[in-house]
Amino acid sequence: MKKFILALDQGTTSSRAILFDHQGQICGSAAQEFPQHFPHPGWVEHDPMDIWHSQLNVARKVLADNHVDPHNVLAIGVTNQRETTVVWDRKTGEPIAPAIVWQDRRTADLCDALRADGKAKKITDISGLELDAYFSATKLKWLLDHVPGARAKAEQGGLAFGTVDSWLVYKLTGQHVTDVSNASRTMLFNIHLMRWDYDLLHLFGIPEAVLPQIVSSSEEVGNTHHSLFGAAIPVAGIAGDQQAATFGQACHQPGMVKNTYGTGCFMLMHLGKHAVASHNRLLTTVGWRVDGATDYLLEGSVFMGGATVQWLRDGLGIIKSSAEVEALAASVPDSDGVFMVPAFVGLGAPHWDSYARGSLFGLSRGSTRAHIARAALEAIAYQSAELMAAMQKDASVPLVEVRADGGAARNDLLMQFQADLLGVPVVRPKVTETTALGAAYLAGLAVGFWETQEEIAAQWHCERRFEPSMSADRRTELLAKWSRAVERTRGWEVASAG
Repeated sequence: MKKFILALDQGTTSSRAILFDHQGQICGSAAQEFPQHFPHPGWVEHDPMDIWHSQLNVARKVLADNHVDPHNVLAIGVTNQRETTVVWDRKTGEPIAPAIVWQDRRTADLCDALRADGKAKKITDISGLELDAYFSATKLKWLLDHVPGARAKAEQGGLAFGTVDSWLVYKLTGQHVTDVSNASRTMLFNIHLMRWDYDLLHLFGIPEAVLPQIVSSSEEVGNTHHSLFGAAIPVAGIAGDQQAATFGQACHQPGMVKNTYGTGCFMLMHLGKHAVASHNRLLTTVGWRVDGATDYLLEGSVFMGGATVQWLRDGLGIIKSSAEVEALAASVPDSDGVFMVPAFVGLGAPHWDSYARGSLFGLSRGSTRAHIARAALEAIAYQSAELMAAMQKDASVPLVEVRADGGAARNDLLMQFQADLLGVPVVRPKVTETTALGAAYLAGLAVGFWETQEEIAAQWHCERRFEPSMSADRRTELLAKWSRAVERTRGWEVASAG
């Protein structure tokens, strides 16, 4: 009987479940969107029960639709939107408040106060992260300070905190754990000592009693409740979505780079077995821990990637579905001088500007919705090019190629423009669901479905290679115009504040 690994891929806007076979091929998938909540400007929330129910629904659906006996699923791998913060009652298992999503900016002022107090360098030195509202620490502090009775209950051990992986594993197995990759995104974790950091807990006012147990990215942490699937399936792999995608792209050697085009865009370079500090405002993060060995990554984060296209659909209404954007953008030869800076929730690396907001430049009477669509797609590539420029300053190895994945990686126009801006090939693998694939690989390694990382790397195959075709002069010209657009966006923010 054929055996499978089930990957649960819990993203910012949807939950997915994908079955993989021993060749790393997709044997079935299911997806379900869930509601987004924006109660105040700069706030982004999810209902944790929406996250759970949507993930459970698609897991059950993919098994049913493909007539897979749950006893033939050897393990489950979990991958998740990172930094999003959930707090629940240990007795009832019920969340005490909406989840605060990674995009949420409500704690920017707290970060400003800590920065003014000279704490930023210490935080970066310990955690590898920039002091920013993006990460979990300030979100957790906000919940403990604003939900009535939460802080006292947390100090008494009555509450549990977790990023989305912790929440899902708790609902699946009853275990309160998180893996090292997700722990490294909380701004409470010492990436050098590989443990929760007492100085950071004190700095942010976080009781140790709320924290999950830290586990490896590839190990059996518990079995699913029999009532969920009709079998007790081991949960054996956990990794944050970007670390999972890097593993799934087989970027297992130092210098290898992948870029995921999802809700945001995330470019990661494998650093090896030792953390390397960035001097260009990138993040040093834990990639994964397998068989006791920890791999580190250098990361640049863009907050608005595919979400920019969603805004064209839901905000402007110039497309009916995200799939329409490529044809609309390709209907014009270029953006005709239109630039979009999609700083709807601030700017990530290398700017780390919580207060910047989106801008459109270069509009004329001749500008059409096609030009705006093209500018939106190109903005995704421009932001990624900024990340690569910063990464090349930090890295000691030359860039050879970028492996692309995520939903927008299927957009040929975007991939070609990205290669043109980077000046190196962009390579799209045959299996673009590399986030789920990485979670499956980590789980499969733990249960012996795959034996080694070398066996996994041999399964990676290129589907299409986009070679750069833009002249160096044109590339320099466009990147300079983009930089001016970003400067004007941030300048407008300062002027407005004044």
